[in-house]
Amino acid sequence: MWIWQQQDWPNFTWDEKQLAPLLRKLCFNQGVLVGRMDGQSTQQKQQALDTLLANIIHSSAIEGEKLNAFSVRSSLAKKLHIDEQPYPTTVQSDNLAEIMLDAINNTDTPLELERMLNWHRLLFAGEKGLFTQIAGGQLRGNEPMQVVSGRLDRPVLHFTAPPRDVIENELAAFFNWFNAGYNDRHEDPFIRAAIAYLWFVTLHPLEDGNGRITRLITDLALAQEHKESIRFYAMSVAILEDRKGYYEVLEATQRGDLCITQWITWFLNTLNKAVESTLKNIEQTVAKTNYWFKKDQTRLNGQQVKVLNKLLDGQFEQGISASQYQKVAKVSRATATRHLSDLQTLDYIKKTSAGGRSTRYKIAK
Repeated sequence: MWIWQQQDWPNFTWDEKQLAPLLRKLCFNQGVLVGRMDGQSTQQKQQALDTLLANIIHSSAIEGEKLNAFSVRSSLAKKLHIDEQPYPTTVQSDNLAEIMLDAINNTDTPLELERMLNWHRLLFAGEKGLFTQIAGGQLRGNEPMQVVSGRLDRPVLHFTAPPRDVIENELAAFFNWFNAGYNDRHEDPFIRAAIAYLWFVTLHPLEDGNGRITRLITDLALAQEHKESIRFYAMSVAILEDRKGYYEVLEATQRGDLCITQWITWFLNTLNKAVESTLKNIEQTVAKTNYWFKKDQTRLNGQQVKVLNKLLDGQFEQGISASQYQKVAKVSRATATRHLSDLQTLDYIKKTSAGGRSTRYKIAK
């Protein structure tokens, strides 16, 4: 029996006491994030652009589709009125930017069937599936909808969605709940977003693109309560990093009862990872800016600056060795050794405690 076949579907329940620590942690980190971005208009615009791009690219990657990041970024930059080096855009990249910005900007617009189908229409405008043209902007046909992952020759079944003849009624109930919840102050907004994700992905009402539309709806739910912070973290990145765990908890929930504490726990943890990742990036950016503010780049060559920036970005957590420097800077072994020696003399880097062939160098604070 699937979750949607339970007698009381969709009257979900959860353990509030178990979720309370996760909600407190998430609210705290979100508040820190908003505080870090407050008043930094230039950084806000750049972070928003990077985050929206990451959400679009990784949401498609979860479904196995690889997008041209440069085209999508250029489409977003134009719609956000951010001046960047122009790059050719496509109908697809413009449409992806449009639906993402509609989800996070037009929070007062009710979520209705036509709005959702318009997102789907734009998502698949002119796109072809593996075997046939994808019918964008309409609900799926009468064939059973099975949600699978893995290779084509060895698919893994996670669940079977409700039959086509109940989808209109199921969607109507979902949209009514979603729109009513916008003004319901008794329901935690993060839990509401978790339920929205699970409920819609369970219905799987479309031929293709259900995952991407689900994440748009989740972004809309989060933006309705946290309009500012939603621009600065990308949940799709965290989902892709734990794609196996995502499908495992999704399948377990689909085969379980209407108590969805396990699902909400996964959702809150994943969301928190996304927020913490952004906070880490901000800290690295601030540290990098402060570092170069105190250092004179004119005393360095291009290879040295490149390697120092990678160290500041945290790409070599254990420090960089001479052989790694050689590969990154594309110089000879002797030149790498000389560059590192010069950087150490100038107090840009320092040796770690490891010696001999394990000698590595870290940023000198």
